[in-house]
Amino acid sequence: MKFITKTNFDFMGKRRIACWLSGISSVVLVVLFMVQGLNYGIDFTGGTIVEVGYTQEADLTKVRNILVQSEFSNAVVQYYGAATDVLVRIPPHEGLNSADISNKLIELLGSSQSIEIRRVEFVGPQVGDELREDGGLAMIYALLGILLYVAIRFQTRFAIGAVVATVHDVIITVGFFVVTRMEFDLTVLAAVLAVIGYSLNDTVVVFDRIRENFHKLRKATPVEVMNVSLNETLSRTIMTGLTTLLVLVALFLFGGETLLAFSTALIIGILIGTYSSIYIASPVTLALGVSKQDLMPVVKEGTEADNRP
Repeated sequence: MKFITKTNFDFMGKRRIACWLSGISSVVLVVLFMVQGLNYGIDFTGGTIVEVGYTQEADLTKVRNILVQSEFSNAVVQYYGAATDVLVRIPPHEGLNSADISNKLIELLGSSQSIEIRRVEFVGPQVGDELREDGGLAMIYALLGILLYVAIRFQTRFAIGAVVATVHDVIITVGFFVVTRMEFDLTVLAAVLAVIGYSLNDTVVVFDRIRENFHKLRKATPVEVMNVSLNETLSRTIMTGLTTLLVLVALFLFGGETLLAFSTALIIGILIGTYSSIYIASPVTLALGVSKQDLMPVVKEGTEADNRP
C-alpha cells in the first residue's frame, strides 16, 4: 500500500476569498465592540466577589431568586468547582463594604440552610479601570515586540504580515466575547495574550520554511514558494493545533465555570491562529511584494575585491 506523504493544496489560490471574509468579519466585530463593548467582569468594573460554601448541593435558581428580591438584584451567581461551592459577583454598592456585603449574604442565603463565607475579595472601580488600561497596553506592547522581532529575524514585509495576522486573531477572539456577551475578565485577557504568542510561533515556523524555500526553489514564483512551504508545514501545524486543543477541550468540559471563559478564548484563538498563519500572514506578505532578492544577504562594498587572490 502506498501512503501519501505530501499534500499539494493551493492555499494561495483561495487567499483573496479568505482575506475578504476575514476583513469583513474584523470590521463588523470592531464596529460591534465600539457600539456595545465587552461584558467586563468585576476585575475591570470593580465590585465584590464572595465564595459561599454549602453543606449540600446548592440550587442556583433559588439563590438567584433570593438575590433578585434584595438589593443585590444584579449579582452574578455560578458554581465554583463543586456543586456545593457558589461564587457570587456583586457590582459596586455605595455605602457597603466587603464586610457589610458578606453579612447581608449570610442573612439572605443562610435563612434556608447553613452556609459558610469562604472568601471575600473587593476590587475598586479605579483599580478596575487601571487593569483594563494596563491590559490594553500589554497587547499593544506585545504587537510592537512582534513587529520588531520578525523585522530583525526576517524582513519588514514579513513583520507586517505577522502583525496583521496577530491583530486579526485578537479581533476575532475578543469579538467572540462581544457577540456572545460572555464575561471578559483577567483570565480571558491572559488567554488573549497567550493566543498572541501561539499565533506568532505558528507564523514564524511558516516564515522560516518560506525563507528556506526561496533559496531552494530558485525558478519558482513567490506564490509557488508559499504554497510549497505551507504544504510542507501543514502536518506540523495540524499536529500542534490538535494536541493543544485536546488539553483545552478537557479544560472546557471539566474545568468548571472558573475556567470556562479562559478555555473558550484559547480554543477560539488556537483555531483562528492556525487559520491566520496560512490565509492572513502569508497572503499579506505576498501582497507587499516579497521576493527572493529581499531575503538575500547584503553584500558589502569591497567584499568581492578583498576575496580576490
